[in-house]
Amino acid sequence: MKKFNFRKVLDGLTAASPVGSSGGGSGSGAGGSVHPGGTAGAAGTPREEIQETLTSDHFQICKTVRHGFPYLPTALAFDPVQKILAIGTRTGAIRILGRPGVDCYCQHESGAAVLQLQFLINEGALVSACADDALHLWNLRQKRPAILHSLKFNRERITYCHLPFQSKWLYVGTERGNTHIVNIESFILSGYVIMWNKAIELSTKTHPGPVVHLSDSPRDEGKLLIGYENGTIVFWDLRSKRADLRAYYDEAIHSVAWHHEGKQFMCSHSDGSLTLWNLKSPNRPFQTTIPHGKVQRDGKKPESCKPILKVEYKTCKNSEPFVIFSGGLSYDKPCRRPSLTIMHGKAITVLEMDHPIVDFLTLCETPYPNEFQEPYAVVVLLEKDLIVVDLTQSNFPIFENPYPIDIHESPVTCTEYFADCPPDLIPVLYSVGAKHKKQGYSNKEWPISGGAWNLGAQTYPEIIITGHADGSVKFWDASAITLQMLYKLKTSKVFEKQKVGEGKATAEIVEEDPFAVQMMYWCPESRIFCVAGVSAYVIVYRFSKHEVNTEIASLEVRLQCEVEDIITPEPETNPPFPDASSQLPSLKSLSGSTNTVACEGTMKDSIPCLSVKARPVRMPPGYQADLVIQLVWVDGEPPQQITSLAVNSAYGLVAFGNCNGLAVVDFMQKTVLLSMGTLDLYGSSDPYQRQPRSPRKSRQFAADNFCMRGLSNFYPDLTKRIRTSYQSLTELSDSPVSLELERCKSPTSENRENSFSRSRSSSVSSIDRDSKEAITALYFMESFARKNDSAVSSCLWVGTGLGMVIILSLNLPASDDSRQSEPVMVSPSGTVLTLKGAVLTFACLDCMGTLTHQPYEVWRDPHSADDGDKARKRKLVMHSPSSSQDMGDHQFAVICSEKQAKVFSLPSQTCLYVHNITETSFLLRADVVTLCNSVCLACFCANGHIMTLSLPSLRPLLDINYLPVTDMRIARTFCFTNEGQALYLSSPTEIQRLTYSQEMCDNLQDMLGDLFTPVETPEAQNRGFLKGLFGGSGQAFDREELFGEATAGKASRSLAQHIPGSGGIEGVRGAAGGVIGDLTRARIALDERGQKLGELDERTASMMASAEAFSKHAHEVMLKYKDKKWYQF
Repeated sequence: MKKFNFRKVLDGLTAASPVGSSGGGSGSGAGGSVHPGGTAGAAGTPREEIQETLTSDHFQICKTVRHGFPYLPTALAFDPVQKILAIGTRTGAIRILGRPGVDCYCQHESGAAVLQLQFLINEGALVSACADDALHLWNLRQKRPAILHSLKFNRERITYCHLPFQSKWLYVGTERGNTHIVNIESFILSGYVIMWNKAIELSTKTHPGPVVHLSDSPRDEGKLLIGYENGTIVFWDLRSKRADLRAYYDEAIHSVAWHHEGKQFMCSHSDGSLTLWNLKSPNRPFQTTIPHGKVQRDGKKPESCKPILKVEYKTCKNSEPFVIFSGGLSYDKPCRRPSLTIMHGKAITVLEMDHPIVDFLTLCETPYPNEFQEPYAVVVLLEKDLIVVDLTQSNFPIFENPYPIDIHESPVTCTEYFADCPPDLIPVLYSVGAKHKKQGYSNKEWPISGGAWNLGAQTYPEIIITGHADGSVKFWDASAITLQMLYKLKTSKVFEKQKVGEGKATAEIVEEDPFAVQMMYWCPESRIFCVAGVSAYVIVYRFSKHEVNTEIASLEVRLQCEVEDIITPEPETNPPFPDASSQLPSLKSLSGSTNTVACEGTMKDSIPCLSVKARPVRMPPGYQADLVIQLVWVDGEPPQQITSLAVNSAYGLVAFGNCNGLAVVDFMQKTVLLSMGTLDLYGSSDPYQRQPRSPRKSRQFAADNFCMRGLSNFYPDLTKRIRTSYQSLTELSDSPVSLELERCKSPTSENRENSFSRSRSSSVSSIDRDSKEAITALYFMESFARKNDSAVSSCLWVGTGLGMVIILSLNLPASDDSRQSEPVMVSPSGTVLTLKGAVLTFACLDCMGTLTHQPYEVWRDPHSADDGDKARKRKLVMHSPSSSQDMGDHQFAVICSEKQAKVFSLPSQTCLYVHNITETSFLLRADVVTLCNSVCLACFCANGHIMTLSLPSLRPLLDINYLPVTDMRIARTFCFTNEGQALYLSSPTEIQRLTYSQEMCDNLQDMLGDLFTPVETPEAQNRGFLKGLFGGSGQAFDREELFGEATAGKASRSLAQHIPGSGGIEGVRGAAGGVIGDLTRARIALDERGQKLGELDERTASMMASAEAFSKHAHEVMLKYKDKKWYQF
């Protein structure tokens, strides 16, 4: 339908409409604000009064912090002086961790996997080697690290790097077996190369394989130990450029470790053996052990074991050395878990891990390799965890991890984010959660304690709630860009455990993870918490500080169109809509499940998917189940998953809907008030004729039926299949294809091609196809239910997948005393509003444009010891705009669908503003949020755009193509909150937080932790006169003289390419603005200019040299043939 924009001159509405109809096309499609005029007076007046304070200058998007465990880790490094840890990943990310609060995320632009990380110890820098054969130098002396230099190898593949302590020359081993040397300061390759064919003996006929180890001798840094994959070890003298000794072993080498005196070294091998070598007798190892191999009776060599992937050999002054290794377990125990073995003297301790070991590092007291190492802890990086083992205690306890790296303990299925919530909640939740702390941790301080962090200026409390696949819910303190777990709730505890083998016989609709949390609704003020689970149930929780032993109340709801199917514990309750049964002759056919599952045995009917515990249950302090509501099977068809959920503590009601209809439950009286098909909700206001269909006409799986939202497919590592009546958008999960390419299908309405236009002028046939009208949004509020109402009343706003908004009136008992006994009446108001696309969110503004808080009951402990009348009295807050006590004579209703936003004036129901947000895509999330003491509508679109619109006028304030939805996980977990904050799950294990507030972007530098703090490098121990005289080399080793250009010459230009980084510029952005910033920029520009001039100079010199060579050659030719006759040529 053609867009139109008309203004009634008499309304005088143009004065308050600075944005014209053009409205600025949002990048997500041809957008625009349309302002149909309303009636003069009530609708016109507020538009002139409301002064909107938000402008586009208030908005800017940037990522703030990433929490959780680094996804797919590959590498580990530790700075023993700064005491910070770095973890590299397969996706090219680096996470740098220090004391709690110091947590930094950076990303290689190439996205290549990180092979190895090396700190420049106590220098505030880090070298990363990536799978695309590039080396990068990161500057850690700024809050957001950035790359200073990169060096890309063109002809060789990097396999191993080594940077000696306090050296500026990095040794780089390659797949071809060569060793190159890089100057860390300039990131230029030295001309000094150790070629594989020079390192091995000339008589050797085979290639030794890639370099798997490089290290300088602790005794003499002029000697380099090179380990090749096939078992060859070369001790190379860097000064004389020849091999001092060579050793051979018939098993592949995985790692090498020195004894601190530099006379011995240990190798780990592919047959599970450890060999100890002495430099004086390199012909064979003087000790060979297979620690986990079975000793053969006839004295033969112990049988081979799995490869020992890494070994560390650490000495102690007052005890036996530690030999620590990963792998090496016997092959005859296939079910053994991945293990770390600690050998200390004759004692062997095997620490079994829950996940495969990626890497480990031993933390030692000294950074000097030639001193007693004195190990005190081992950091073990697992595929899905990070643990630190205390070596100072004989039972090797682990340290309690202060980082939030267990977000993914069970896969995250949904998230909610609350900024600026009541300040008493965090201590209260922590106090009930702290009681569940585990025992048995090391009593020492967490050893990764580097960096500095302070609270910064931002002080409001923030809480993140995550719902998980195992039914657990975690509450996190997210204040001041940190994350700390407060409290964990297990929702599965209300149900009986399913016995193994019962799955097929019961009414379960989900084979695995039947308790997975699908939706959450939390009222921070009343502390009412509600979850909807994947098995079509809703649990209402109340918060109590007291333990209680009680039975769990439960209700069953038969959700479909037949009015007579309402189930409630009190049979005398009348059907709420007495006239509804006469409206359509065969309503049942319009509400049954579209997709059915073949059932074994008899047809299931009126049974829930799970069974609630019937016996009294002990509930610890915290959230305690008040009521469980379950949808039941109907005529052999499983209940459809819940698509919307809302609770109101002041009304005492919970409402939830799915693609069959809506249920409203009174959780105070524990009764079902309404259980009705979507079509019945219209009452006599249904705007079109619908064709009745024969029952169960369609039994096939529709590709984009969103009745149930899938879980397993968001997590590729889970091999779950959810056997139900939905297929959701799961085909898109983890595919690199964006949602846009898979046809613009919305998750909430089935037929995108037939999505209704603004006038809803669609054919009957498309209505017939879309007759499964899901309930997609619910909102309780004090509002004008009908046109020309003079006062607000309690309402439930219902939004559907076809863009319809139905207002239901709630008739609550007048007095608090009668609330427990008199029934609550729910009836249709007759009001139906329309939008284009599935409705996502509602909000209400008062006549001054201030966001109206939903009514709520002030929290009181339901199990308080004080049972006096005063304590039991409910304290309700019905209106909470700060501007005035009463709502005024009108209000604004803000409604956003996946295609457009509308603002209606109530009670006149005039549409004041329309903004068509997107034509070619659809919104995944929309929230009305507060920012800078004002209010706006924040939207996240499937094409990656993040947008904000002013309220009430819906002026576009921000539109940035920021986050491509390459993964359904992002679509499912993205949420906005107040104060310009948002979050989403960036990987199965990590939460990414971002801000769309300019003020927070400006203050972010103050909030982030410092990775580098000035620390004195510890002094080397005095080695004593005799040791200095006889132990080690007599002369100091000057690497500069050996590897510098003057001696070694230049490396081949085609071997590696130097790429200047943007680190300096990033540092400027982080620094203060003004003159300092300008000066720094100027200096960097000069440096870059100087660098370019230097390159030009080099090129000129090279051209001159080649010209000179050519001239000389030409002269020689001329002299040679000068006196020859033509016949002598």
